[in-house]
Amino acid sequence: MKQYFQKIIIGFSVLIPNSFFGQDISLLQQFNGRYDFVFLGNTLNPSENSFQTFPSVYTSSSAVLNLDPNDVIEKAYLYWAGCGTGDFDVKLNGQTINPDRTFKYQRLAPNLVFDYFSAFKDITTLIQSSGNGTYTLSDFDVSPFIEDHFLNKTNFAGWAIIVVYENKKTPLNQVNIYDGLQAVPNEINITLNSLNVIDNIDSKIGFLAWEGDSGIAVNETLRINGNLISNPPLNPANNAFNGTNSFTQASDLYNMDLDVYPIQNNIKIGDTSAQIQLTSGQDFVMINAVVTKLNSPLPDAEITFDTELECNSRTVIAHYTVSNDNGIYPLPAETPIAVYANTVLIQKTKTVDAIPINGNEGNSIVVLIPNTIPDSFELKFVVDDDGTGTGMVTEINEGNNTFSKNITLAVSGKLIPLETLISCNLGLSKGVFDFSDYEDIVKLNSTDNVTFYPTINDLENGTNAILNTANYTAESTPMTIFVKVDNGICFNKTSFLLTTKNCPPRIYNFVSANNDTKNDSFFIEGLRDVFLNFHLSIYNRWGTLIWTGNNNSPDWDGSATKGLLNNHSGVPSGTYYYLLDLNDQNYPKPLAGYLFLTR
Repeated sequence: MKQYFQKIIIGFSVLIPNSFFGQDISLLQQFNGRYDFVFLGNTLNPSENSFQTFPSVYTSSSAVLNLDPNDVIEKAYLYWAGCGTGDFDVKLNGQTINPDRTFKYQRLAPNLVFDYFSAFKDITTLIQSSGNGTYTLSDFDVSPFIEDHFLNKTNFAGWAIIVVYENKKTPLNQVNIYDGLQAVPNEINITLNSLNVIDNIDSKIGFLAWEGDSGIAVNETLRINGNLISNPPLNPANNAFNGTNSFTQASDLYNMDLDVYPIQNNIKIGDTSAQIQLTSGQDFVMINAVVTKLNSPLPDAEITFDTELECNSRTVIAHYTVSNDNGIYPLPAETPIAVYANTVLIQKTKTVDAIPINGNEGNSIVVLIPNTIPDSFELKFVVDDDGTGTGMVTEINEGNNTFSKNITLAVSGKLIPLETLISCNLGLSKGVFDFSDYEDIVKLNSTDNVTFYPTINDLENGTNAILNTANYTAESTPMTIFVKVDNGICFNKTSFLLTTKNCPPRIYNFVSANNDTKNDSFFIEGLRDVFLNFHLSIYNRWGTLIWTGNNNSPDWDGSATKGLLNNHSGVPSGTYYYLLDLNDQNYPKPLAGYLFLTR
């Protein structure tokens, strides 16, 4: 159940007020871009209260929103108002609405108190989801107050929605919404601040007003900057607030007004404020909201930058460009620029000259990164920011002033040692090595570039880089491989050793001494030029020594050079025995075995 709170009124049929209490009209929100506005709403009075013989106010009424298909709703604000101390629990299209803010107005006279109220709700989401169509405000009841307010014919109630919309074909405008609750008689003066009049073509002003009467036109005037304005026949010069709707041309909007007036001849280029003056000798009128639309060509500042880093330095050289590509007005000179590391302000600068439409200005700045900032951070440049998040330029788009990059300072770092690689001696200390995994092992960052070189001179000159790291042949060992780890700004050097060892020889114990070039001699893999001092002896099956050889003699080909058959004649097919002394400290015992000779 709704509850109401009402001031006590001691009855008089005529009100002669001597005091007023309300809230001054002030800026609510500003929109800069391709914006315009529209009003919709309706009264709850069945007729103008000045002509009522019996007080009556409805509890619901409807109005229609009909935007162009290309209009995109940016904001929507609901106002409802009436006599009394207020009903703050209403419904819009069946959805319960409670106000974000409320306004009140009192008229005081000896022994009399008359209360009036207005309420405000941001209904942007509701209007955006519903779009065009009929809107009904319901469950709005001021009946407990109308009998007393009927004494001075101010029993009324009504509602309105102010819709700000964007259309890409609309010229660039500045739309300002002001609200509060101020009233006459006899005179009120309202200052509209925060204007930016660059071009006054097609400028207009809209009023949401309550309680105006078409039948009362006593010294009722509306002036902008001292100039009398009107919009006849709907709003004559002597009766500005007379229950009309400029958007529908309706004249039966009893005791409320949704009026729009052209003001391009009443406001000048360069103005930052406007003065509104409303006079009335008898009619009681309350101004609840004022909306201005000014054609406002604006700049649009954007910024980008590139950086140069120095090795092992916390200094960043930034080359930045401020552009005005999307603006249709020059960007002023000395537009501020703030530089942040993460969220910390570390530098301020500004543009030099005015930047024309489709123009840009480039410059450079040296930025010292504080020690409190980690080596990896976000570097952010914000144009039209004085370092407090506040700008000095009104722009088409206030959301594109920031450009950022993730920066990692160039620190050479300390490389981990790389282990010596050992391979089997292929002869005369030659070896084949795989160090392809060292590329990832030695990196300090995943983006580092790692290259390998056979000499330090090659590393320093960037020549003869080793490409086949998975199968690299070192003709002689020990050999040092030099490594360069480059992060694009700094590079580090390290090295590792390649060396060989004498691996166990592999003996092929079959000899086919028939001169067919296949197995014509006794071959032992990994022996010659590896074990330089080896000694090999061949015995027949009776244990007689028939041949000896070393690293300087050819392989045994089945001939006898010792014993009775020492005339280098070929021995018969059969089984023979070998004794191989490697003369290597790692292989102290001779290797012995048999081999089979065939012819």
